[in-house]
Amino acid sequence: MIDIVVVEDDERLGALIAHYLERHGYRVVLEADGAQAEATVLAHTPAAVLLDVTLPGRDGFDICRTLRPRYAGVICMLTARNDDIDQVLGLELGADDYIGKPIEPRVLLARLRAHLRRQSPARQEQSALSVGRLRIDRGSREVHLHDARVPLTSAEFDLLLVLAEGAGRIFSREDLFQSLRGISFDGADRSIDARVSRLRRKLGDDQEPAQRIKAVRGRGYLFNRGAWD
Repeated sequence: MIDIVVVEDDERLGALIAHYLERHGYRVVLEADGAQAEATVLAHTPAAVLLDVTLPGRDGFDICRTLRPRYAGVICMLTARNDDIDQVLGLELGADDYIGKPIEPRVLLARLRAHLRRQSPARQEQSALSVGRLRIDRGSREVHLHDARVPLTSAEFDLLLVLAEGAGRIFSREDLFQSLRGISFDGADRSIDARVSRLRRKLGDDQEPAQRIKAVRGRGYLFNRGAWD
């Protein structure tokens, strides 16, 4: 199986990323045309996609939006645009990560490995976590609420599992960044907040104030064990 599809129209950068990943044991397919990117990903079913935002043919946001319902692997968006709005948009569309250019290869590799480790079935416990009417299956990576399946992205599933396993504990953004991405929180990245917001909507917790995944002012987020009946 092809491990990684890199969608990047900068030929030199794409080749550098591919060479670095191949040196570390990954097989890489390069795609430079945004119009062909979705078909390339679906044809190879890779473990992860590195998706540039600015592409000829179709931009990365549009590709992510239409690809996500048909592809369950990791999507990491690559961009030189550091606007918070762009980051939130990418995550709202289902991306698992948002990596700025210029890219430090070691950081890219570390973040990619972290996502792939969390997705690997061999590393998942084959038991389910149940809280009230919520069931989180670690093996199949599926979530059911009131016996109805809740479609989550890989990143949303990981966040929910961390919060649920620590039910009753307040997780700061720093805690969540370290658990989910293996890096320190820089104080400005709002991706955790965007992901929590998406989780709340999907889990019927979008009233104000939220009751299932509660915000604790000035401290972080808390999974409320008693709110899932």
